Amino acid sequence: MPRPSARKRSEPLAAIVLAAGKGTRMKSSRAKVLHGICGRPLAYYPVRRALALGADPVVVVVGHQAEEVQAALGAALPEAPLRFAAQEQQLGTAHAVLSARKALRGFEGSVLICSGDTPLLTEETLASVVEARRKAKAGLAFATMTLENPTGYGRVVHSHDGKLALIVEEKDATPEERRIQEVNAGLYCADAAFLWKTLAKVGQKNAQGEFYLTDLVALAAEGPGAVAARVSPVEAAGVNDQEELSLAGRALTRRLAQRLMRGGVTLEDPERFLCDEGVEVGPDTVVETGVRLRGATRVGRGCVIGQGSVLTDTVVGDGVTIKPYCVTEQAEIRAGAVVGPFARLRPGADVGEEAHVGNFVELKKTRLGKGSKANHLTYLGDATIGAGVNVGCGTVTCNYDGEKKNPTVIGDGVFVGSDSILVAPIEIGERAYIAAGSTLTDDVPPGALALGRARQVNKEGWVDRLEASRRAPAKKRA
Repeated sequence: MPRPSARKRSEPLAAIVLAAGKGTRMKSSRAKVLHGICGRPLAYYPVRRALALGADPVVVVVGHQAEEVQAALGAALPEAPLRFAAQEQQLGTAHAVLSARKALRGFEGSVLICSGDTPLLTEETLASVVEARRKAKAGLAFATMTLENPTGYGRVVHSHDGKLALIVEEKDATPEERRIQEVNAGLYCADAAFLWKTLAKVGQKNAQGEFYLTDLVALAAEGPGAVAARVSPVEAAGVNDQEELSLAGRALTRRLAQRLMRGGVTLEDPERFLCDEGVEVGPDTVVETGVRLRGATRVGRGCVIGQGSVLTDTVVGDGVTIKPYCVTEQAEIRAGAVVGPFARLRPGADVGEEAHVGNFVELKKTRLGKGSKANHLTYLGDATIGAGVNVGCGTVTCNYDGEKKNPTVIGDGVFVGSDSILVAPIEIGERAYIAAGSTLTDDVPPGALALGRARQVNKEGWVDRLEASRRAPAKKRA
C-alpha cells in the first residue's frame, strides 16, 4: 500500500495511538483493536488518519496480543513510518503514553495522542486539535464534546472565571460534577517536552488507582496552558462492545457511500451497501442492492454491479456488467465483459475484453481471451484460452492429477462442444472443433475435429424385452 500523503507542517508532528487494552466488554478472545470494520482492524483508522495528517513517526502502544496487533497494522500499512511500544502492565492511560517515550526519544514538536478504538475520527478533527494548541501556544490541547447522557466519561470542569481547570473521571466526580455534560473525548495534542516532563508528575490518587492521562489538563492549566477543541460526539465515540462495533461500521460505510455518490456513483440503496476502506468506483457505475466491495477492489466507469455480488481485491474495467450474485476474488475483469449471474471468479481469473462468463461458471487461474464465451455450468482451471473461443455448457478442464496442477491451452477461435472433458496437460490448436461429450487426453492440431467419445450403439426392441421380463412370473426354486 502506498504511503499516505502527508500535509506539510511548520512544526514536526508525531502521534501515539493507544492500542494495548484487551476490551473485556467485547466478550471475545481477540484484542478489541483487532476487531474489523470495513475490511480493516479498528486500530488502523486512527493510525491512518494520523499518517494522513503528516505524523512521522506514529507510535502504537501495544499490550494484549501485541504481536497480532503489530502484524495486522504492519500488513495494512506496510510502508508507513510505524513504531511500536509495549505497555507491559495496564496501569492507566498516562502510563500507556509514557510507554512510548523511548520510541520518541529525541523528537521535538507536537505529539498527537488518540485511542485505537476510535475508527470514525477524521483527519480534519485531528487537525483541529493540533491547530488549537498551535494558535493558543499552549502546552496541551484536548478535545471535548457535549453529551446528553455523559455516563462513563470524564467531565470537563471549568474554574469560576470560565477557564479550563481539570478533567474529573466519573468514579472520582462529585454529584454536581457528574451533571456536567461537557466531557473528555480522549484526543490530545501536547508539546513533546511538556508531555514527558509532566507525565512524571502524574500520580495514582484516584478511585481506580491508575495513572490518568486526564491529569495533564490540570497540570497544564497551572503552567503552559491548556486549551479545548470541540469535536463531534459521533466522530470521537470509542468502540467498547459488539453493538458499538456494528454501529461504527455502519457509520463508516455510510461515509464511504457518500464519498462514492458525490463522485458520480449510483447506489440503489446505500443502507444495504457494504464497502471497505480504500475501494474505488468510477462515475456512472450503478451498484445494486446488497453488493459488497472488499479489499483493494477497483471498479471502472459505466459499470453495473448486480444485486448481492461480492467483489474482493478485484479489478473491473470500464463498461463491465456483473449480473446478480457473483463472487470474485483477486480477479480481473476487462472492459466490456459480462459476468454472471451466479458466476465465481477465483484468484488468478482474468476475463478479457467483451468476454462472457455465464451462470454457474467458475474460473480459477484462467485467462479467458477477448470476446470468448463460457456461458453455462463450466469449470475452467489453470487454463489459457484465446480470443473468440466458445466453451460449451458442462465443460471441465481437469487440471489436477492428484499430485500437481496442469495447464490447458486453447487457441483462438476454438469451438468446445458441450459436456467436454479436457484432461490436462493438453493443448487445443487454433480453430479446432471439439465434439460434444468428448473426453480428450491428447493435444488437438489446429483446424482439426476431435471426437473423444465411445461409439454409439442402439439396441432396438430393448425396452419391450425389459418390460416383458418384469411381467414374467419368477421361476420357482428347485
